[in-house]
Amino acid sequence: MIGPVLCAVDISNGDEDVNVIQKAAELAALDDAQLDVIAVIPDYGMSQVGAFFSKDHHEQMVLEAQKYLSDLVTKALSAEQNKKVRHVVATGRAYEKVLGLAHKIDASLVVVGAHKADLADYLLGPNAARIVRHAKCSVYVVR
Repeated sequence: MIGPVLCAVDISNGDEDVNVIQKAAELAALDDAQLDVIAVIPDYGMSQVGAFFSKDHHEQMVLEAQKYLSDLVTKALSAEQNKKVRHVVATGRAYEKVLGLAHKIDASLVVVGAHKADLADYLLGPNAARIVRHAKCSVYVVR
């Protein structure tokens, strides 16, 4: 049996990741695999910056992220496809959370977008590059 396909998106990119979700769904459908979509929000609570936010700020961020993620997946996929997708919101460093979840669910494939590239990254964003380098499964990069 093939493991799930994990699709990592950045909800701060607006609709830029619609095509990434669509490609991940297409690849998952090839093997009738489960599709999980993850969005990672930063953790401000443990830093000095965290003192400037209210105690419930993190919970509010998670709720907002869940809404943005749900809206993004809804834009990308049909209602029938979306019913089967697991939406995951995590807090921390994006590449660490994506790699951690990929390992936990024994993903067969991770799908990421190549965003926020600069010359130092040679057209691959820093989180995507780290995921490609350290993933234990195949990684598909959507340009």
